[in-house]
Formats: sequence, C-alpha cells, structure tokens
Amino acid sequence: MPAPGSTAKSDERRREVLDAAVACFSRKGFYGTTTHEIAAQAGISQPYVYRLFGNKQELFAGAVDFVSEVMEATLSAHTAELGSATRTTADALDAAREAYRALIEDRDVMMFLMHANCAADEPLVGDAVRRCYAKQVDLVGQLLNSDAEAIRQWFGAGMLQNVVTALDLARIDEPWARTMSGT
Repeated sequence: MPAPGSTAKSDERRREVLDAAVACFSRKGFYGTTTHEIAAQAGISQPYVYRLFGNKQELFAGAVDFVSEVMEATLSAHTAELGSATRTTADALDAAREAYRALIEDRDVMMFLMHANCAADEPLVGDAVRRCYAKQVDLVGQLLNSDAEAIRQWFGAGMLQNVVTALDLARIDEPWARTMSGT
C-alpha cells in the first residue's frame, strides 16, 4: 500500500529515481553529481526530482536507505537456507560474505556505498549512512549469533572486498594485488 499522500505511480517513480541516483552517484559521488544528471538518467525533469525529493541531500539519503533495503534483502535471501539451529558461526559468516560478494557484483551499488561513506559529513546523508550500518550490524548480528568478533570480521572482509572490486585487483597479476584479492 502506498504511503499516505502518495500514489502507486509516484512510489514507482521514486524507486526509478532512486535507482538512477545510485547509478549517477556511484560514478561521481554526492559532490560531483548534479540533479540534472539524475533526472536525465531517470527520464524525467529536474523539477520533478525536487518534487519527489526536497533537495539533493534528501535524494542521496533516500538512495542510501534504498541500497540498505537491497542489502538487507540480499543478505536475508543468501542466508535463509541456513537453518538457525544447525548453522555454525563460521557457516553463517561464509554465507554472509558470499551474499555481500553477490551484492557488490553490481559495481554501482559498491561504488555508491563507498561514496556514501565519503559524504557522511552532510547531516541527512550521515544519518542515513549510520542507519544503514545499524541495520546491517543488526542483521549480520542475528545471522552470527551476536558474535561481535564475527560481525567485525564480516565488516572488515566487506571493506577489503570493496577495495578489491573497486580496483579490479583480481585482473592484476602482481604480488601485491594477488595478496589483496586472495587469488
């Protein structure tokens, strides 16, 4: 059901704009991307972007929330097959790592997340980024039986995977790149 004061069509349009925003922000970040570029990517006018989102910070924060939902769905889907009664923390950690690898195969999502961290000084963006991390810590905590060390390992491995993916290190045949990528 649509949110009060909205229609199914405007909700669908908001999702399309958020998808376009993730794609655009993933390339040039919060500071380098214009709302004109996002409007063009979404196939709408810039005033309509501002009608849906009051300003660029609200749009970026909405994109962070959108990606956070995608992350939650991906993690949940990849780990659902593990029965909570029979899974070990190591099995759950492996499944969560694989889910994250699958998520960041979409380079736009991965680069957007990196840019989101860099724009966290913007008040609305910082709040959205912290909400995103809080949701992920909670979800991963549930998967890993609230094992704080395993949660930190998952996030550490994810940060390393971001670097490996952003720099395309799996394709570089040099010792330092093989060390970083584990190949």
